[in-house]
Amino acid sequence: MQRQSKASLLLSVAIVAGLLAGCAGKDEGNGGASPSAGNESPKAGGSPSAEASKPAEEPPKNADPVKITIMLPLNIAETPPDTIKNEVEKLTNTKLTYQFFPADTYEEKLNAALATGALPEVTYLKNQSTFIQMKGAIRDGQFWEIGPYLSEFPNLSKLKPRILDNTKVDGKLYSLYIGRPLARQGLIYRKDWADKLNLKAPETVDDLVAMAKAFTEKDPDGDGKPNTIGLADRNDLVYGAFKTIASWFGTPNNWGEKDGQLQPDFTFPQYVQAMDTMKQIRDAKAMNQDFAATSKTDQVALFTSGKAGLYIGAMSDIDSLNKDLLKNVPTAVVDTQALIKGPDGQLSTWAIPGYNNVVLFPKSAIKDEARLKEILAFFDKMMTPEVANMMFWGIEGTHYTVVDGKAKVSDDKERTEREVKGYKDSVIGESETNGMYEGYYTLEGRIRAEQFALENEKIAIHDPAAALDSPTYTEKGQELQNLITDATYQYIYGKIDKAGFDKAVEQWRSRGGDKIVEELNAAYKK
Repeated sequence: MQRQSKASLLLSVAIVAGLLAGCAGKDEGNGGASPSAGNESPKAGGSPSAEASKPAEEPPKNADPVKITIMLPLNIAETPPDTIKNEVEKLTNTKLTYQFFPADTYEEKLNAALATGALPEVTYLKNQSTFIQMKGAIRDGQFWEIGPYLSEFPNLSKLKPRILDNTKVDGKLYSLYIGRPLARQGLIYRKDWADKLNLKAPETVDDLVAMAKAFTEKDPDGDGKPNTIGLADRNDLVYGAFKTIASWFGTPNNWGEKDGQLQPDFTFPQYVQAMDTMKQIRDAKAMNQDFAATSKTDQVALFTSGKAGLYIGAMSDIDSLNKDLLKNVPTAVVDTQALIKGPDGQLSTWAIPGYNNVVLFPKSAIKDEARLKEILAFFDKMMTPEVANMMFWGIEGTHYTVVDGKAKVSDDKERTEREVKGYKDSVIGESETNGMYEGYYTLEGRIRAEQFALENEKIAIHDPAAALDSPTYTEKGQELQNLITDATYQYIYGKIDKAGFDKAVEQWRSRGGDKIVEELNAAYKK
């Protein structure tokens, strides 16, 4: 887990072994997992004060639109047009001003706005890592506690209590969450290459390594040139390949129990096994050699250009990967695979805490309770099927159609992404709580991905420390995690051996890690 001690500190882009589960960025989150949040009863957290427990007042029928300014990260190349915004304004009687900033530099903008008191009334963070880094500012009283008000809003009251608990700070709720499936990580691979080489879908980690080598050495594209590789990976130990491979070995999810105490994942032998596997693939030149310096954009390009045949991450990425790959290789076929066994023959994977991002409400922009309730009322409307579908899927008949009670994205996927994606990433809750359509898919690999995600939940490893706090972690977590991140890369690159990695772990302990362990265990046993 990683956190920063002061709100004025720069929010850094964290690659966290002690966090995380998002899709940040796109379908990513970046944080530790929590126990599965199933279909709990729709109660919101918080103890309403006498004032807060008063019912939220409905605006007059002919009331002027409520003006709201919203800041959020943009996970596509261009700011979306106002097509969806205009429709949402009509449905919610609002006048919305969206401030989109590129996801790659969003934390810098967020930090600058926080330091100058310029955050807007509605502030989305980037991912779970950014949320944890923001806890210092939350504790400093810079954001509204909203838990006491949720019971006034019938739709916000449906948010899953267990996921709300995972986002609380010192037992208090300050945020609304963007829900995500618990365990959608897996393998996306070139099935046409596998078929040509007579390889079945990998069932074990050894099968995966063998496929990566075969895709590199046996000319799967048939052009007679040594110009392909197996795995395309990036500079992210969580949402890249590493954490998912580690989970197939049974590595704890950020924290696990050892000798009756919580200990960080990198102190377990399965973590080392995962490093060995990544090193084996890299040493065989069966992946991009500079993956620790490769962005997600470049990782995706390796796959969609036809150079790489394996991608480990969110299986839902198959839609965009397939679309762009077919532009370059029209005959390509992709598929998904999960439920990959470790050397002990057991199945396991890692889970996120049920969300990939949150939205906060700065006191510097929202001056009183009445204004806060106006803004919460907008989010209550967002959690109606009509508004949630508009923001997540777009305009029916233009961006999607309804087939068998599910949303089928239009064939003009580029238009849908351009006009809808920017708003889609901000929808509060999930289909169980906001009533929006589930997706209707025709790509066989995506259909399998949805099935795998459900199966993954049954074998998911949860993070027992997801909702716990450690003051030392808040202060030193980022700095200390960098020691482990750097050592992990150096081990995989062959620059240090096991003794060198153990030395980095000892440095982590002596510089504050042991104090983090002590504090988290004290919180865990309460």
